[in-house]
Amino acid sequence: MYPLSIEEMAASVVDGVPLGEHATAGALRFFAKGTLVDEPNALEVMRRYYSAALVTYRVTRRLCEKQEPEVVVLNHGIYVPQGIIAETALSMNRRVVTWHPAYRQRSFIFSEGGTYHHTLMTEDTASWRNMEWSPAHERRIMDYLKTRWKGSADWISFQHDTPIFDTSQISAQLGLDSGKPTVAMLTNVIWDAQLHYPANAFPNMVVWIIETIRYFASRPELQLVIRIHPAEVMGALPSRQKGVDEIKKAFPTLPPNVFVIGPEDHTSTYALVSLCDSALIYGTKMGVELTSIGVPVIVAGEAWIRNKGLTMDANSQEEYFQLLKQLPLGRKLTADTIALARRYAYHFFFRRMIPIREVEPVTGPSRFRITATNARQLLPGQDPGLDVICDGIRLGTPFVYPAEILEDS
Repeated sequence: MYPLSIEEMAASVVDGVPLGEHATAGALRFFAKGTLVDEPNALEVMRRYYSAALVTYRVTRRLCEKQEPEVVVLNHGIYVPQGIIAETALSMNRRVVTWHPAYRQRSFIFSEGGTYHHTLMTEDTASWRNMEWSPAHERRIMDYLKTRWKGSADWISFQHDTPIFDTSQISAQLGLDSGKPTVAMLTNVIWDAQLHYPANAFPNMVVWIIETIRYFASRPELQLVIRIHPAEVMGALPSRQKGVDEIKKAFPTLPPNVFVIGPEDHTSTYALVSLCDSALIYGTKMGVELTSIGVPVIVAGEAWIRNKGLTMDANSQEEYFQLLKQLPLGRKLTADTIALARRYAYHFFFRRMIPIREVEPVTGPSRFRITATNARQLLPGQDPGLDVICDGIRLGTPFVYPAEILEDS
């Protein structure tokens, strides 16, 4: 029977393909909210996404049966239709490769087996723990991480034009007590990539925020500073459900030891964290950067730093609050952990983000264009990054660009 309610559609799984999950993620993205509750047109919009998901599933299944592709290559790997195509092909034992523009200029992330939102959390740590390493590699990643304070080396960035780096000014504006340890809480956009992650300690990020504030209200000897992600207002699709509003609904008056920095505020998140004992994250990539400078990180959601042996990962609410009981930690990460974190950061930003020479950024929705003027420029041996991508698609080799050999020798 065709599902009629939003809840029925959201829970729909056909032949192992989670149609409802991707339809829901698409509807949430359409409304730029993390929930469809109180949205007047939610049912109609959800039905359209679900119908499109069902059609996409049937067409993809028929295509795979008739054409028998060895590998399916598509962008992103979530939402409708991309997520449905990927899930359907995987259910039929076809290889699936997804791609997405990465943060660094002219670079892309390719992933085997589905969207990078999932694969980056499950890849074999040996791929970076055993990589070649030298002081030159360390200098390169630390120099790059410093550029991220302003986003000067990236083509995807949500930094304000005039960030505030003065920690004394930040502390004074917030009214922080220098005699109390401070913990940073870093959010991400509420509606973005709303997929199912079994390891999440909370049903969603809003619940995580609210329950964490409640916990800190019982710990007056600590201070919590919540940094709402700037992409809520600076992203291509500004959020209609904002973290500040959700906090105000739950706490008309904040506990005196809890402070909120809104998305439009020019305070540098990097400078803020330098004031803190530790950081709490849900899905932000900041965990990769923070561990590289020795900041202890507690992970409650689907952050890519999870499962790397570098952070304190919570798989349930009970685990999460047990980890919070250890605060303040009063120490940086160990030297060995920092060294490993820098290796992973190098792997994440320079090896998993594959550069392509014949690509340049452009303004507008397309974001980039191919600059090659003849096919010879795309032949094997002309572009090492393109070779990695083509070999990965054809042969199933890892989508890892050996930057430590090609660019740091």
